[in-house]
Amino acid sequence: MKQQTLTPQQKVNFKNEGFVIIKNFYSKLEIDKLYNLAIADEMMSKNAIDINDSSGRRSKLSLWYKPGNDLYGLLTRGQSLVNAVDGLLEGDAEVCHFHSKLMQKEPKVGGAWEWHQDYGYWYKNEFLYPNQMLSVMVAINNANKLNGCLEVIKGSHLMGRVEHGFAGEQNGASARFVALALQTMEHIYVELQAGDVLFFHSNLLHRSAANLSENSRWSLISCYNRKSNVGYNESSSNAASTTPILVVTDDALLKAEAKGLDEGEAVFMKKDEDQALK
Repeated sequence: MKQQTLTPQQKVNFKNEGFVIIKNFYSKLEIDKLYNLAIADEMMSKNAIDINDSSGRRSKLSLWYKPGNDLYGLLTRGQSLVNAVDGLLEGDAEVCHFHSKLMQKEPKVGGAWEWHQDYGYWYKNEFLYPNQMLSVMVAINNANKLNGCLEVIKGSHLMGRVEHGFAGEQNGASARFVALALQTMEHIYVELQAGDVLFFHSNLLHRSAANLSENSRWSLISCYNRKSNVGYNESSSNAASTTPILVVTDDALLKAEAKGLDEGEAVFMKKDEDQALK
């Protein structure tokens, strides 16, 4: 990939709106390599869990903590990506990897995700500073309204954390506050092309609808944290959240062997571990 940098205006947009999109952050060669690995990755499939929405539709999710030398880890640790994260997070401590997840919405069956804030989940892990946490979504294939792209409420991160409660197997934001936010702020459908990247604040309200199309909607979401932002109730299995990232060059993804997650190194979240989902 060519070296990517955020512009001053993009940083301002993130601060004011809670998200920013960079088109063509990854090349077709890089995304094709990642997708071909992901669909054949037995470790990823073996450790995927089903998350049901309130209607009973399900999405598959694989979540792991440590970014390794596999393709997923090399993407997460890439210099341009980490530099962009560093430029958006408040504070000046080193950037750390909280967790990554492969989201798989299959045609016709992929479920919805309720309106929520990521910090609505992470607050229970006792991270104190939401402005030192964000998520990065990499579109592995095209995302649009038909296959359940991400939807956001522009500027809703400025509301701060709102209360969350259960909807199906998910933890959704207060319906009252979501309604007020939708009445006051702009509702955006984040339609992405494969290779586009979305950066979004930990308190940005977002959701996605079910995939009713004939096409899959896969994405890789990596979540980042500052080393100074300790999760006092964080799982002991996740030392990565306060371990500085070992950055790799931007060309590492293309140069590396197409290697999936290593069973001996990867620590996956299990269905009964609720730190990242509830």
